[in-house]
Amino acid sequence: MKIAEHRFLRGPSLYAATPCLLAIVDIAAQRKAAGLGSRLLALLPAISFEAAARLSDCQAAHEALEPVVMELQRLAGAPGAFSLMLTDPARPLRARVVCGYTIEQVAGQALRTAAALIEACARQDAFDLEAALAALRDTAHRHAIGTSTAAVLAAAHRRGIPSLRLTEDANLFQLGWGSRQRRLQATITGATNHVAVGIASDKQLTKTLLDQAGVPVPAGVTVTTLDAALRVARRLGGAVTVKPLDANQGKGVTVACATPDDVARAFDFARQYGPHVIVEEHLQGRDYRVLVTGRKIAAASWRRPPHVTGDGVSTVRALVDAENRNPARGDGHANILTKIPLDDLALQVLARQGHDLDTVPAAGAQVDLRGNANLSTGGTAEDVTDLLPEETRDTCIRAARTIGLDVAGIDIVCQDIARPLRDQNGGIIEVNAAPGIRMHQYPSRGTPRDAGAAIVDALFGDDDGRIPVVAVTGTNGKTTTSLLIAHATRLAGLSTGVTTTEGVYVDGERIAKGDCTGNRPARTVLAAPDVDFAVLETAHGGILEHGLAFDQCDVAVVLNVSADHLGLDGIDTVEELARVKYVCAERARRAVVLNAEDDHCVAMAPGLRHAVEILYFALDADNPVLLRHLENGGRAVYLEDNMIVLANGARHEALLDVRTMPCTMRGAARYNIANGLAAAAALAATGFGNAEIAAGLRTFVSDWKHNPLRSNVFDVDGVTVIFDNAHNTAAYAALAETARALTPGRLVGVVASPGDRRDEDLIALGETCAAGFDELVVYETENRGRAAGAVAALLVLGAHVAKFEADHLQVQLNAQEAIRAGLARCVPGDVLVFGCGSSITELTEAIRPTSPATASRIEAQAV
Repeated sequence: MKIAEHRFLRGPSLYAATPCLLAIVDIAAQRKAAGLGSRLLALLPAISFEAAARLSDCQAAHEALEPVVMELQRLAGAPGAFSLMLTDPARPLRARVVCGYTIEQVAGQALRTAAALIEACARQDAFDLEAALAALRDTAHRHAIGTSTAAVLAAAHRRGIPSLRLTEDANLFQLGWGSRQRRLQATITGATNHVAVGIASDKQLTKTLLDQAGVPVPAGVTVTTLDAALRVARRLGGAVTVKPLDANQGKGVTVACATPDDVARAFDFARQYGPHVIVEEHLQGRDYRVLVTGRKIAAASWRRPPHVTGDGVSTVRALVDAENRNPARGDGHANILTKIPLDDLALQVLARQGHDLDTVPAAGAQVDLRGNANLSTGGTAEDVTDLLPEETRDTCIRAARTIGLDVAGIDIVCQDIARPLRDQNGGIIEVNAAPGIRMHQYPSRGTPRDAGAAIVDALFGDDDGRIPVVAVTGTNGKTTTSLLIAHATRLAGLSTGVTTTEGVYVDGERIAKGDCTGNRPARTVLAAPDVDFAVLETAHGGILEHGLAFDQCDVAVVLNVSADHLGLDGIDTVEELARVKYVCAERARRAVVLNAEDDHCVAMAPGLRHAVEILYFALDADNPVLLRHLENGGRAVYLEDNMIVLANGARHEALLDVRTMPCTMRGAARYNIANGLAAAAALAATGFGNAEIAAGLRTFVSDWKHNPLRSNVFDVDGVTVIFDNAHNTAAYAALAETARALTPGRLVGVVASPGDRRDEDLIALGETCAAGFDELVVYETENRGRAAGAVAALLVLGAHVAKFEADHLQVQLNAQEAIRAGLARCVPGDVLVFGCGSSITELTEAIRPTSPATASRIEAQAV
């Protein structure tokens, strides 16, 4: 079995709204293997009933891949939610396997492991499945989201707040987008004060500040030597607690040290975690944790030390082993509870109770394994939130504010949490930054508290963390429409991020160059902390490659759907291309802008969410789809007597004359009028007023500096040159129509197309150009695997099909030579259209030998 390629679709895609792995399997040379399914089932006996039924008589490796990948993910502890396998009649030698995933790294490893396992079973070779599963589980453990972080993320998602994992190596997340985002790492937020974290890490400084604030704390001193520790213990009298100055999670803590030997052992233990050790008064009572979020008490728990209960038969060791087999217990923080360690400290705690690991406790007898009650060392928790008196609540909130923490875990020791602390000689022993919230989310007893939601509430209040997002898709016009919308929003005072085929722009400054219409550039904009409004050009290739970068957008714009890029990535028809672009439309939560004059766009409307508004746009004011929509009370934007009109059925308001829009070439460029209509509709859908929309459209300049390769106009010795990246039939037809309106003279086309188009598409493009231009010069640009001259030959064939006169057709493969040949066919007053352009130097270097001054002037215009 050969996996030709695989990719991770990290956002909504053709297959699902959630992340999934797509593997394209080459089955051309695949042979059937009798008994393959039964051998796989023998190795994977716990696979689902449905998958087992499919595998039972499976003999083809590609048919086994999907269920095996899903089962391996499940066994690794990172199950996916869905899967499917697709075969394409147009490509019978390839299959598409789609597997949902929880952890991307596990999914990729599971794919490789599944392929190797299936291959081994097909050959009847041995396969070390246990070793492979161990490696998968290790990967899952290393990349798993911690329990506390997961609880916050889950709460955010329930609120509709989007999230981005900023690094795969740490639990660092962005909640929300742009200027409304918040950062989260474990339970430390972007609002957490760095100084406050430093204070909380210094337990002695924390106690000093709390004492000054009138918060009850135990007396104690920081020491660095055993002699000093013993002196402090004697001075305090009674039992003491010994702990590192700056450790966490109960590391190095020993409580109730009553003798010098106890203090000495505890001091050595604490020194393993740092040179400075606190010796403090041991407060009698139970161990409680109170979670403060903002200025509220989110939860409180009684933390019990790790312990086992005797049955009169089993040893302590056996009882601990049995407890550690509890599925709720795991290593570290991945599970609800942590396994109980049997280390030297556990042996010391047992010895103080007169036990060792081989002791058989009486039935019902409780045996402690730790003096402290941290969950990270195996403790359990019982919810006591409702027992906290108001005075204790106020004290905890004051403690968190004194240290400066927005989220804090307040550790209290007292006899009864239901009584005020001062009435029982209780006190706060620590204030923790990044407090774990497992104990509150999943208490062993009592009412679970949604601590994750409390943190989200403290971070966002009633906000959903989303900035307005407009996604623009279609075959032609995406970049210009995106820039039109972004220009209007910037003019209205919003810091705007925009992605286009030319780069990523934030507040007008380009921060990345190149084709930026995919998932990663969109994430760049959504992650930018200074962006108030996002406009994302969304090409079909980006959707196919990695899915959308957003779960939802406010407004989706679908400009048009016509033949382009067909035959690539499994998309063979215009209908299939429309389905790709529909992925963008179906993620809109507020409105979708559709071209009423494009049947594929109109066909998208019935499948959209009922609550989503549809706005149509049309160049023809009498378009029946648009008129019917207006009659039903919908909104639309149309062109009438050179005016852009915004209508809602009862009210029709003229916004501006299109001849005042620079990008329309005094109204000649009807495709840019259409782009302006779509932009106006998108801006209206996001709440902009008529004056703001008109100002944006009227002042947007589509020159080389602001919108390169989009109908940029230059004068070359009296010849008007239109420089554009047109590369499909619809774009060339629109350019020819516009250019024809600009001149009573001749129209010369210098045309090309990328070589990865199908033969029939290149022939059709040649026909279109023959119909639109008076003179043609055919050149070549990116052949993409075709031999030199092959693309040009197909374009010429199309021109011949259209019966274009041979005297008016020339082939010049080099772009600069082609421009010179085209200009040679022109006289002043003619228009030359240069299509499929990629750089202004193609024009300037072509004319420099004969018109150096003109070349320099154009270069100056482009700066």
